Amino acid sequence: MTKGHVAVFMDRDGTICEEVGYLDSVERLRLLPRSGAAIKLLNARGFKAVVVTNQSGVARGYFSEARLQELHAELFRQLGQEGAFLDGIYYCPHHPSEGEEPYRKICECRKPAPGLLRKAAEDLDLDLTLSYTVGDRLADLECGQRVGAKGVLVLSGYGKEELQFQKEKWGFQPSFIAGDLYEAVRWIIGNAERG
Repeated sequence: MTKGHVAVFMDRDGTICEEVGYLDSVERLRLLPRSGAAIKLLNARGFKAVVVTNQSGVARGYFSEARLQELHAELFRQLGQEGAFLDGIYYCPHHPSEGEEPYRKICECRKPAPGLLRKAAEDLDLDLTLSYTVGDRLADLECGQRVGAKGVLVLSGYGKEELQFQKEKWGFQPSFIAGDLYEAVRWIIGNAERG
């Protein structure tokens, strides 16, 4: 039996795009420096580039799922201008205690639960144990750890604060800590080549 593809699961806000609180308009969506180049590198090396993002702003009523689709179309557009593409975007619109039904619920897709990764693995034929998660919060990496993926913390977005103020509370260590997504991708490529 052949193994599935290797994916790099990336958080959206603070990892690929600027962290602006609840991103609710295309005008506020800005790629972080080198994130387009990082994803282009993943594309060239045959990794599946997948966004996994918690979007509880839907549950909280800050924006609709239709608006979220507009934001993701803009993300595809901006990445396309840099010659990069995503193989998929998976998001959780839920919150366990805020908002209205059907969005207020305890779900399997809100990170650190690994539901989004499992759904992507099913859709894209991925081997989760060979894959990687990249994000600016430990919850981004914990969902990957729960399915055997390696995790890279980036110091963009909330990453510096996470490292400085939350490190004592971490139940596990990231496989690597990178300054930004590009540095994370360079490490991932080297790690995958070392086998």
